[in-house]
Amino acid sequence: MNFYFAPMEGLSGYIYRNAHHTFFNNIDKYFSPFIVANQSGNFKARELNDILPENNQGLVLIPQLLTNNAKDFIHTSNKMKLLGYNEVNLNLGCPSGTVVSKHRGSGFLAKREELDVFLDEVFTQAVTNISLKIRIGKDQPEEFYDLIEIFNKYPLEELIIHPRIQKDFYKNKPNLKIFKEALQMSKNPVCYNGDIFTVKDYKTFSADFPSVDTIMLGRGVITNPALTGIIKYNNRLDKENLKAFHDKVYNDYKGVLFGERNVLFKMKPLWFYMISVFSNHAKYAKRIKKSERLCDYEDAVSSLFREQDILEEYEINIAYKG
Repeated sequence: MNFYFAPMEGLSGYIYRNAHHTFFNNIDKYFSPFIVANQSGNFKARELNDILPENNQGLVLIPQLLTNNAKDFIHTSNKMKLLGYNEVNLNLGCPSGTVVSKHRGSGFLAKREELDVFLDEVFTQAVTNISLKIRIGKDQPEEFYDLIEIFNKYPLEELIIHPRIQKDFYKNKPNLKIFKEALQMSKNPVCYNGDIFTVKDYKTFSADFPSVDTIMLGRGVITNPALTGIIKYNNRLDKENLKAFHDKVYNDYKGVLFGERNVLFKMKPLWFYMISVFSNHAKYAKRIKKSERLCDYEDAVSSLFREQDILEEYEINIAYKG
């Protein structure tokens, strides 16, 4: 099984990726949080730092682009090629209202004629391989049947499918009926993305879809950074290793960000997910959330690691029979 790390805005930037690769090293491809494609040739400093090869050494990174303008996509993918990237990923999955209102991300799926014209132009002038990360539609799952006919016209590196519609955001369950049909209908390689949080989730999915050999994980790996190693190699989530991983992320942010508030702004969202792997974590979550100084944050995190244990369901590859 190949495992990809989903792009997660504000969470999975290069500092996090490097720490994850150092301590867990079981991801085949990392995908960058999206960059809004443009023709100016200029990136925001944050965007450029995130994709610079020197900031992503030793791991495989795929830059993700957000746009509905073919010329912008072509120009930006050319810049990515100059940086040494041989694949770029088009975001057709973001459900954010501000993105969708501009007919980008999953909003572009509702403009099927324009999407077809867009893809024809970018593939005609492609200088890199192109993969797509999609939802199955904007308003209705049945939109997928028209979309797959469009996608099948083009030689995609991969079709990464999150089988929800835009209006679902992250609610409801992934539509596995549509995903099963996608496996049969797609002329391009398919990667699954959606709601794999635990080993049990993975084993259930694999039993239902034994032909799928590539899975993209996002929230599941942010919650349990060792998840892919547990699945692939029967590793365990070791508390000391998790603490060392946390400390690297934390210290590296302190090294590049100015001011305590900016560091806390980066660390607190990680704990929204990662706190779940600990026993009796509620009071520690509150302390971390309320921290306004780094010393308060450090004390809360140290107490959590010292006083609580990793829950068994996250720690090891528990035998599961579906």
